[in-house]
Formats: sequence, C-alpha cells, structure tokens
Amino acid sequence: MTDTEPKGPHGDPAAAQEDHAATQEDHTVLNRAFWDTKASSYAEAGRRSWGCEEPRWGIWAIPQSELRVLPDDLQGKDVIELGCGTAYVSAWAARRGAHVVGIDNSPAQLATARTLQREHDLHFELHLGNAERTPFPDSAFDLAITEYGASIWCDPNLWIAEAARLLRPGGRLIFMRNSTLLMMCEPQTGTATNSLLRSQFDLGRLAWDEPEGRCVEFHLPHGELLRLLRAQGFVVEDLIEVRAPAGATSNYQYVTGAWARCWPTEEVWFARKEPAQPRTTV
Repeated sequence: MTDTEPKGPHGDPAAAQEDHAATQEDHTVLNRAFWDTKASSYAEAGRRSWGCEEPRWGIWAIPQSELRVLPDDLQGKDVIELGCGTAYVSAWAARRGAHVVGIDNSPAQLATARTLQREHDLHFELHLGNAERTPFPDSAFDLAITEYGASIWCDPNLWIAEAARLLRPGGRLIFMRNSTLLMMCEPQTGTATNSLLRSQFDLGRLAWDEPEGRCVEFHLPHGELLRLLRAQGFVVEDLIEVRAPAGATSNYQYVTGAWARCWPTEEVWFARKEPAQPRTTV
C-alpha cells in the first residue's frame, strides 16, 4: 500500500458525477478516518518538511533545484493546495510570496498544520473539507497544486473538474502522484516487484486494508488521465517520470531505491487551463 502523504473511475467525466455519486461519500469518510488515525505518525515528517530551506519532493526527497515542481513566479499569486495534509507545500509557496489556501479532509492533519504554523510564525488559510467540492468561488486561483493529496485520495473525475473551476484562464495545475507502472507492479501487501501484477485496464478505484483501517486511492492510466484533463479544459505541458537519485532510500517499504532507479515510482504532471474560446456566429 502506498502510504505517502504523500489511485478513479473510468469513462466519460461528464457522466462520472452521477455514476459514482454513491461511492463518493464512502471514500471520503473512509479516508478521513484513515488519515485521522495516521496523522500522528506524519507530524515529525511534516515538521521536517516545514523546516526545509529548499523544497524536497516525493518519497525520495528530491530537492527543488533538481526536480522543479514549484514555479518560480509565485509572488502575489493566489495558490490552493488540494489535500494539503500538514501543509508543507503551502508553506513553501507562502514563503515565496503567494497568497495560499490549503484544504484537507482530515481534522487531525490540519491540527498538525496549525501547530506548525504557530511554530514557524507563518500563517495562511486552512480549511477542513473535500477537495472534490470546495467552498471557494470560480476563477479564484492562479495555481492549484497537490503532492500526494487530492491526486491520489480523491476521485479524479471530481477533483480535476473542481481544480478547473477554481483556476483562472491560464492558471496552472501541478500534481504529483504514484506512477502508473508502480501501481501495476505493487502487490496488495509488500514491495513492488519486477512483474506486472495488476492490469492497466483495471486501474481506477483501489481499496486497501491497512492496520489503521480501510482506505481508498484513485489512479488513472495515462491515456484516461490525459483525456480527462483535456475534457476539463487543460493543456498538458509536461510530465516528469521521476527517477530516484543514486543511493536513495526512503521510509516507505512498498518500493526500493534499486527498483526506482530502473522504473519511475512517481510522476509530476503540469497542466494549464485554456482560456475560454469565444463563441462564433454564422
């Protein structure tokens, strides 16, 4: 099971709201309970990330200077972190002059985030809620970002549509998630293998039974995700398939550094919301 604070239904995104309404509350409730239970074990990792002078991304803690996830031009920009957890990504953006809002489904995770805000005397808005349906107005943000937040814990048909609603024309969407290849090689329990264990066509809504309780992740294959992003008005500008640095280690047991030197464990997607096309008259 991928337990980073760091998979979603298939098919037409316009029909997804109706087709999967019955499961939305289920995964939201399950995942809130799961993360409320796990939150205490992520407090120190959150504290370390808040204290980083340079952002470090993903399970291999690759520095921003090598894996350029966070844009340079954040001064004065409106940023929302979707599924913020302990809100260290929000903190990194706020230190670069952005006006930041973080939203997360777990009260316990947000409690850690507020503690770290006080410790660092760095304050920005934090909201308890579901990144699939937020309380914020249309076209309110220049950047929506998530590192293993909404990108795996929320239904992509819903959270990507919500990101599109929240972003201004030309706004950017950046998200980091587990790689498609990893999810096909990761067993229900244990470490990723060198064999395909799961059909790519069966990726989507994946349920896991963990010591902390049952949880649900979402993971679409590349083609489905590309079509979904396009359907919501995004142009994909880049996709980084992350390679672990030589000698890299992590605290997560579902993949080894040696595996991650051969195949990507993580992906970073960069998309931009297209301006609305003017109506044409005949």
